[in-house]
Amino acid sequence: MAQQAAQQPVLNQETHGFLSPTGVEIAFLLVGLVTLGAALVTVTTRQLVHAALWLVVALGGLAVEYLLLTAEFIAWVQVLIYVGSVVVLLLFGLMLTKAPIGHSPDADSRNRPVAAAVALAAAGALVWVVVDAFRTTWIDLDGAVQGSTEVSGQILFRHWVLPFEALSVLLLAALVGAIVLSRRKKEEQR
Repeated sequence: MAQQAAQQPVLNQETHGFLSPTGVEIAFLLVGLVTLGAALVTVTTRQLVHAALWLVVALGGLAVEYLLLTAEFIAWVQVLIYVGSVVVLLLFGLMLTKAPIGHSPDADSRNRPVAAAVALAAAGALVWVVVDAFRTTWIDLDGAVQGSTEVSGQILFRHWVLPFEALSVLLLAALVGAIVLSRRKKEEQR
């Protein structure tokens, strides 16, 4: 009798295969398509401010993808750093350099076929490198949860400290450069 009770839950469990996705998998796919569409509009629009706003949608979609993968810490870092800081810095730079806000014919160099070929080659190379690098990588299911604050902090502060700091210096240099350029234009107008 006890054996039958122990086997009962096993019989009622459903397995989800490739052709029977769960709700989270469907949401992941739909959000991924919206994110991909926003990224494509970001690089194809001719209005710089619209490109920055579509970048917010693309980066926000990526944060939702992290939430669907149960990596909450990474999702909120994505929102705070990229959506909150980088896009604001980008818009701030546009305003300080007096970049054209509306339709800009200078934003299109008419090299779209070459740009598309380079983008496809870069995407193919990236996919090849990632697949080759992670072909034999296994996730430790007994350790800390991947994407948790503990694991992310260890990886960030052990392996990625120098690139992280280099990026912050680069962003600071871009901000200072935008301020210098805006001041020169004001002095030339006087």
